[in-house]
Amino acid sequence: MSKKILSVLFKGGEYNTPKLLGSAENALGLKKFFEENGRSLVSTSDKGSTIDEHIKDAEIVISTPFNPVYIDQKRIESAKNLKLLVTAGVGSDHIDLDYIQKSGRKISVLEVTGSNTTSVAEHAVLTILSLIKNFIPAHESIKGDNWDIARISRDAYDLEGKTIATIGAGRIGYKILERLVPFKPKELLYYDYQPLSEELRSKVNATRIDSIEELVSKADIVTVNAPLHSGTKGLINKELLSKFKDGAYLVNTARGAIAVPEDVAAALKSGKLSGYGGDVWYPQPPPANHPWRTMSNVYGDGNAMTPHISGSNLDAQARYSLGVKNILTSYFTGKLDYRPQDIILLDGQYVTKAYGADKVKK
Repeated sequence: MSKKILSVLFKGGEYNTPKLLGSAENALGLKKFFEENGRSLVSTSDKGSTIDEHIKDAEIVISTPFNPVYIDQKRIESAKNLKLLVTAGVGSDHIDLDYIQKSGRKISVLEVTGSNTTSVAEHAVLTILSLIKNFIPAHESIKGDNWDIARISRDAYDLEGKTIATIGAGRIGYKILERLVPFKPKELLYYDYQPLSEELRSKVNATRIDSIEELVSKADIVTVNAPLHSGTKGLINKELLSKFKDGAYLVNTARGAIAVPEDVAAALKSGKLSGYGGDVWYPQPPPANHPWRTMSNVYGDGNAMTPHISGSNLDAQARYSLGVKNILTSYFTGKLDYRPQDIILLDGQYVTKAYGADKVKK
């Protein structure tokens, strides 16, 4: 069997430094580690022909949610030696997990759970504040000969006293709630398939809402923190957006495909939404004509999009590099004593409920 590792990471290019562990050039800082374990390495940022060429005899493929290589049925079928898929970060929806399960192939899929939690939670709060304070257009206005305070302040508010809701209250969703408490919101709400423990709930004084439609109807600000699967794809659509409060704000740092781009842009333009901020797109990178690149609200503002950088700052890179090393150490030694929270598929079978509870064997 081939002992090749294929890693698909972002391009460091002229900005590459030793600290940029997530770059293809630095290969998570693990080149020596791979070599010491008898593996050859192909590390690339190219998501096309290079992948198709080298995945055919790869034993392990390492990829990221930030520059995702879409490992579909065709690529999986061509990868006759594939044993392990590792996501350097969190979120393995760029892999056709359902096909792996149905194929009967004993391929395991793992990710570094928790590596991005703090980074994304902080970014989500930053985005909420940027939108509600109308910070981005305020900053842009000072670049020219413009000092129009009225234009910015006509659509700027305090976070204190607002009702804030999260769709998903897992690791990231809960950390966002924790960070919002000091702002003294009127109310914190959450929607999740399972309730928080009373200990966790009481710490943030959050109220669980059983209906997602009711949740969004009550909130001044909604933040999306759910994994992408068949039940959440396209969840934020025209119908659900119609249930939002008029002028609400929406932040999505989960996955781009959870929201329908055209519907979000239309809601922003009509005034149904005052602002949309996100760090995630579909596909990634998005085409030049993607609606989220240029959308705006009725005032020409309200766009707080960034290029999926929240979970890949230098602190997060260090965490997911170490996490990948730990996963591969377990694999190389044959112990397979992975952290349970890191396993998505084990030998081709679902282990986590995050990608659909109905797919996990009882």
